[in-house]
Amino acid sequence: MPRADLPYGGAVLIADSSAWARAHHAGTRSEWASALRNGQIATCPIVNLELLYSARDGADLDRLAGDLVQLRDIPISRSVTNAALEALRRLAHMQPRHQRSVGLPDLLLAAAAQDAGVGVLHYDEDFDRLATVLSFESRWIAPRGSLP
Repeated sequence: MPRADLPYGGAVLIADSSAWARAHHAGTRSEWASALRNGQIATCPIVNLELLYSARDGADLDRLAGDLVQLRDIPISRSVTNAALEALRRLAHMQPRHQRSVGLPDLLLAAAAQDAGVGVLHYDEDFDRLATVLSFESRWIAPRGSLP
């Protein structure tokens, strides 16, 4: 059950790579660190792949992989891919080519969040768009446009 006295209202959130990239800014650092300590930050395979892809070298990749394994892992299952396909269909029916307005990693992450009943912490407008066709909380790590 979410608690208002915890960061992000106590919600468990899959942190998108856009949130990870901004987690150490002065305005987000404290809340992010507290959420990590409280077990509120989750991950999923698509985020892990994005984060590990950006590692500088093998040692950096191993260190980051060791950190990520400590977090709750939200799987990408067949029900997740089915939900992603349905969301893509819904977007396509909104307007021509609207399904191309979101990235495929974001689509899978949002579908995984819906499947697990958790939210997504991000700094990416794709998730607001996806929240119109999937049921999950889309939460910005900082107000839109406030960070690089």
